[in-house]
Amino acid sequence: MNPTVNADPAELAKFSELAHRWWDPESEFRPLHQINPLRLAWIDALASLAGKSVLDVGCGGGILSDSMARTGALVSGIDLSTKALRVAQLHALEAGTANVNYREISAEALAQEQPASFDVVTCMEMLEHVPDPSSVVRACSALVKPGGWVFFSTINRNPKSFLFAIVGAEYVLQMLPRGTHEYAKMIRPSELAGYCRGAELELVQTRGMEYNPITRRYWLSGDTSVNYLLATRKA
Repeated sequence: MNPTVNADPAELAKFSELAHRWWDPESEFRPLHQINPLRLAWIDALASLAGKSVLDVGCGGGILSDSMARTGALVSGIDLSTKALRVAQLHALEAGTANVNYREISAEALAQEQPASFDVVTCMEMLEHVPDPSSVVRACSALVKPGGWVFFSTINRNPKSFLFAIVGAEYVLQMLPRGTHEYAKMIRPSELAGYCRGAELELVQTRGMEYNPITRRYWLSGDTSVNYLLATRKA
């Protein structure tokens, strides 16, 4: 791999091995399927996706990309996992989702190629898997049009998030494969907000995402201590 690419080969390999299971709602990706309606509704309520040009950074198998396209947005999904992108493309063909396309390219490279090209940029559950998350934030800012929206979601770094997102989700409840997340790569909201300010992105809204293991229900709240989402706009 090109050493200048902001990606961890081990992370890419990890998700490539599971690529064929992206669209199985009972697989390791079940949490993504469960939270996707929440993410989509939150993004759409703020940015009104229909008719917009949207970029999904770190799209994986296309769960969010496909659902945004179904709102009437023209969606481009990018990722560096070849296998995940093939799964996303196959699903789009099978589901008949015409207004979505996928490409294997980094956010940084696309930002050089197509600056200020998108009305909305999403980067969900991805920043905690790259060596330099601030570089991705800058790229997202470069890719969005002035006044456009950029949405992020990731995991906080504190004792509670270690207990819930790693010990609980990966070892106790086995919702995710062991090793999915590394504590050192988790990002505090203050850190992500700082990356955004440095990239000329204005923070508009912060939301937390909570989970009840008994009811298996997710919901958005004001508690950002574990999973959280940021809505920003380009100055």
